[in-house]
Amino acid sequence: MRQSLIESCRTALLAGFLAGSLAVSGFASPTNAQQAPPAEGSFVHAFTLMGEPKYQADFKHFEYADPAAPKGGLVRLGAQGGFDNFNYVVSGLKGDLEGGITLIYDTLMLDSGDEPFTSYGLVAEGLRIADDLSAVTYRLREGARWHDGAPVTPEDVIWSFDILKANSPFYSTYYQTVTKAEATGEREVTFRFSETGNRELPQVLGQLRILPKHWWTGRDAQGRQRDATQTTLEIPLGSGPYRLARFEPGRSATYERVADYWGKDLPVNVGRNNFGTLRNEYFRDSTVLIEALKGDLYDFRTENVARNWATTYEDFPAVKDGRLVKEEFPDRGNGNMQAFVFNLRKGKFADERVRRAFNLAMNYEEMNRALFFGLYKRIDSYYFGSELASSGLPGPEELAVLEPFKDKVPASVFTTPYANPVNGSPEAVRANLREAVRLLKEAGYELRNGRMTNAKTGEPLTVEFLEFQSVFERVILPFAAQLKLIGIDSSLRVIDQAQYQNRLRSFDFDITTSSWPESLSPGNEQREYWGSAAADKPGSRNLAGIKDPAIDALIERVIFAKDRPGVIAATKALDRVLLAHNFVVPQWASSVSRTLRWNRFGRPSVLPRYGSSGFPTTWWYDEALAAKTGAPR
Repeated sequence: MRQSLIESCRTALLAGFLAGSLAVSGFASPTNAQQAPPAEGSFVHAFTLMGEPKYQADFKHFEYADPAAPKGGLVRLGAQGGFDNFNYVVSGLKGDLEGGITLIYDTLMLDSGDEPFTSYGLVAEGLRIADDLSAVTYRLREGARWHDGAPVTPEDVIWSFDILKANSPFYSTYYQTVTKAEATGEREVTFRFSETGNRELPQVLGQLRILPKHWWTGRDAQGRQRDATQTTLEIPLGSGPYRLARFEPGRSATYERVADYWGKDLPVNVGRNNFGTLRNEYFRDSTVLIEALKGDLYDFRTENVARNWATTYEDFPAVKDGRLVKEEFPDRGNGNMQAFVFNLRKGKFADERVRRAFNLAMNYEEMNRALFFGLYKRIDSYYFGSELASSGLPGPEELAVLEPFKDKVPASVFTTPYANPVNGSPEAVRANLREAVRLLKEAGYELRNGRMTNAKTGEPLTVEFLEFQSVFERVILPFAAQLKLIGIDSSLRVIDQAQYQNRLRSFDFDITTSSWPESLSPGNEQREYWGSAAADKPGSRNLAGIKDPAIDALIERVIFAKDRPGVIAATKALDRVLLAHNFVVPQWASSVSRTLRWNRFGRPSVLPRYGSSGFPTTWWYDEALAAKTGAPR
């Protein structure tokens, strides 16, 4: 499932699932017992992929949300880049979407932050899933309404699904097996699928952000017809806890809490969305972002640069006197692959021996010592940090998944555990560089006058690293120096975020940095990440351009696994094959989220287990703390 997002989710309702598979509402899946689906026609308030829902239908609020949380106050969030668009439909196609705009829209269901892959009704008061998972029906709440007072209708849901699937690269892949959305009752919408047995599709559709059909198909204040396929800076109509109040294009956007928000008293919302005003402040450069935090121009920062965490703030007076708080929060339940990714659409990266040579040339150990202060671990799995990460040689369950593809995947999958090169000493560095040269020679290259050259074409092997953050310069330049030692000339181009996104959408790059967040239950998003159908689709997350029938088949094994052991085995098998192809040079990760905040905010005594800090959703403005720290400007 998708994280932005992100942001991460699943469901299943097949009789015979073992313990650890889906339960709906109070229907648990007892150990070694079969689970019967709910009676035909019954609606349930929640569903989960693991065990049973923690909260029953009469629950009052999530445990990590404080119902006594005060409302009001201002929180300011900082971001790098800018925006020229409020249209969620064309996000990922053209322009830069203002990230906070999602605050104005509600979804059918809301994921719980203290249990994995469990969703509860928001706009939908319940759902009903077909026994064979060929369809799901959502029943909308009678009181759900837009900020203009109009009710949220099945037509809004259907229009949102249709327009997103038709125009968004992500949703066109995410919903590719959802064939139709139709009204099947006064407040009911049914989604029908072209396949059966896909565990996550019902819950994926529960994450659908609902857009107002009557507004987008209407006319603006000047009488002009709106067009949902074009960018716009007209403030759109929403239904959620906040409305966009004012903005400066590319610089800031201010959201105000909707006092009469229709869903404020729902159990899923009690104790959430506490700030009266939320403002997004944009800065063009990462260095300026840090200085802006020090200058109290925004309130909360997640620091992902180890050097900054270790050295930048230590002597700052506000840190010393407690007005600016440094705090780490554990990241649980998620995996991640962050890496230098090759563009396989370019012939020079077609041979996996060439790609492996780049990994051999990167001296991560020296980077971690000199640049990262030893704060990171090297990523060695596409699901790094989770129970889905492969290790060692495949066990019996994984072998059962892999055997049908034995002649279609690298032989090393069965014989050699994946491992990144280790460069802990000068001897190891020299040995790895020699191995890189050997692989390049096997791939058809030779050294000519100190340059690695294609023996057939005479073309030197050169690469450009494309980034939008100058902070990567200190990482890429040492990497480039190592590549130079084996005759590969490389350069770094840092461009603004809008240009960067446009180049990624058109796959106009050699190597760039990307990350793929993973939940504990991967599913349909794997098609978007690694599937052949997404490889040439502009704006897709398959940046590498992977087209491999065995990987496509393994993705389907993940999606259609019928129990938790099956999910784990299929995902580990997919992980092994992706690693063996050396599509990326894995980077580094941490098991904690490192944050800084101006000390003017309160928080619940319990934080969401799977949401890191939970800021700002369940936090609030603390008048007493703000009086000591100073009010935000």
